[in-house]
Amino acid sequence: MIGAELLSPQSLAVGWLIYVPVVIWAVCRAPWVELFSDSRRQHLLFGTVFALFLLWLVRRDFDTGVSYHFIGMTAVTLLLDWPLAIVGGLVAQTGLVLLGRQDMAAMGVNGALLILLPVLITECCAILVERAQPRNPFVYIFCSGFFAAALSALLCLILALTLLWYDERFAMPYWLEDFVGYLWLLIFPEAFINGMVVSALVVFCPEWLETFNRTRYLSAPWKDDDPKS
Repeated sequence: MIGAELLSPQSLAVGWLIYVPVVIWAVCRAPWVELFSDSRRQHLLFGTVFALFLLWLVRRDFDTGVSYHFIGMTAVTLLLDWPLAIVGGLVAQTGLVLLGRQDMAAMGVNGALLILLPVLITECCAILVERAQPRNPFVYIFCSGFFAAALSALLCLILALTLLWYDERFAMPYWLEDFVGYLWLLIFPEAFINGMVVSALVVFCPEWLETFNRTRYLSAPWKDDDPKS
């Protein structure tokens, strides 16, 4: 998470121009009729927003104005699908702003980096996995869960550092040349947390995952001696 004082007015404006239209699109595409008629989906949405809000509160704030916390949007996207994932991320982000834990002016940039980017990567990975139509649920867990979360964390860190370097308001640390070695310390926990959540949902509550094809993944395997239809 980046403080508003580290970003130029141009970057702040571009962040809002990216974030607001996508949020409006997500609100228009969200299944509101199904959500209001299904109490289970309502509980999932509210519980996910609350868990995401708590996850983002557990963070390390640096004196330079930069904060680090786990993203968690990969599991949220697989659980709710991308429209409600963006809406839920917006609600959790608004809660941080109301508590004074995030700058209102930087809400667009942080939303684009921490919400839109992970949702986009997770959705692309889920679509590619679905097109391949694997029958092994571990393919879904590792490709849509672990890999998508790791890739989201990597690209989020790279884009955030690139933005800070471009605006020239953040003093880059002297150990930045060794940053590649530290990436694993940030990427692996993100992948582990999201992957474990997705694994638990697949095992215990697969019906909660909007992007999980239960008919294909959990059907009985076909055998050679079974009669053909």
